Amino acid sequence: MTKDEFRKHLRTARRDQVAALPDSMRALVFHRPPAPLLELVPEGATIGLYRANPFEAPAASYAKFFLDRGHEIALPRFASRNAPMEFARHSDPFDEEDLEVGPFGLLQPFADAPVLQPDVLIVPLIGFTETGERLGQGGGHYDRWLAAHPDTRTIGLAWDCQRVDSLPVEEHDARLDAIVTTTRFYGPFA
Repeated sequence: MTKDEFRKHLRTARRDQVAALPDSMRALVFHRPPAPLLELVPEGATIGLYRANPFEAPAASYAKFFLDRGHEIALPRFASRNAPMEFARHSDPFDEEDLEVGPFGLLQPFADAPVLQPDVLIVPLIGFTETGERLGQGGGHYDRWLAAHPDTRTIGLAWDCQRVDSLPVEEHDARLDAIVTTTRFYGPFA
């Protein structure tokens, strides 16, 4: 399969899995980072996260958890559709009053929020392998950002149905350090 074929297939599987979850279960998944993930987060690290679309693994509870633990939280921000992705301070994960709609129609920190460089980056994905390969949305934003920040620890969040045996990997595709699903922790990978 090509990357685009994988994306189409895995988006459908992800949508179906999320739609099948009762509302009461959706509130419980990805509520608190598991202990193996916490072992990968240094004290005082800046944590980069994302605002999930309705079918992505939700990261909002992780943002609240890490803020309560004293970590700075950063979300992706784009000045325009053609601008590179940067991360900016997200100081209000409880009410999200520090966010505005960005050029891709997603909420992001205000333009005047300070730029931060995450030490640990929790990333969305379309598909993954149990060895840390990641298939993203296809825009390359995370791969480009990670190429410029190779020392950043990367952790993917995913639904179990997003695991595949193999992916078409290219040289620029960044491998993750670990992956968290609703039932399993993969990694850390060397």
